[in-house]
Amino acid sequence: MQQLSFNVVDRSGAGRAEIVEVNRLTIAGWAGRDQAAIEHHIAELAELGVKRPSTTPCFYRLGAELLTQAEQIDVIGARSSGEAECVLVNGKAGLLVTIGSDHTDREVEAYGVTVSKQVCPKPLARDAWRFDDVSSHWDQLELRAYAVTNGERRVYQQGSVASLLPAVDLLTRAPLAPGAAMYCGTLAVQGGIIGMLDGDALELELHDPILNRTLRHAYRVHALPIVE
Repeated sequence: MQQLSFNVVDRSGAGRAEIVEVNRLTIAGWAGRDQAAIEHHIAELAELGVKRPSTTPCFYRLGAELLTQAEQIDVIGARSSGEAECVLVNGKAGLLVTIGSDHTDREVEAYGVTVSKQVCPKPLARDAWRFDDVSSHWDQLELRAYAVTNGERRVYQQGSVASLLPAVDLLTRAPLAPGAAMYCGTLAVQGGIIGMLDGDALELELHDPILNRTLRHAYRVHALPIVE
């Protein structure tokens, strides 16, 4: 079980603290609506030696203790990377949505996707919104990620969540009990998937153009050495 502390921001901009004890974590993979976009992402990972999924979408069950709201995570080596995703968290007061990163070891991914996800922390933001406040205009939400390497910041991912399966669809396929969280799928990256070196950072944003607000989170990688 992992205890998370959220600042839940309502439609007026007011925030309220909420503690959620998460005991179940699911990662939705290959969760795009556009089959061509799914094939593009499969091709990206195939270049890294990752096998095609047996079905799309698929749901990976991971340990909830991987969730972290820290600004730095420890990883092994320089072959891991993150990707921006909407994250649903079912707390006692209802369903929340925030921004997170499905950080994954790309070298291990060639061996086994589930294993590669389990060996890396899963960052997510401290700010969150009520799902009910965005559900009616979910497709208009925008995901963005910026890669920061050697002080240089560039767009890594950018696009509407309308290219992904709707949250209500994912919830129908994989219902969230109280205390459960789910990462909801990601967009194709710009420039190909790259490994993050020690000190590299990823900045994440989920923008709501209807209510004119943005959730943000940034984290830096501390790459631990590989001892042969």
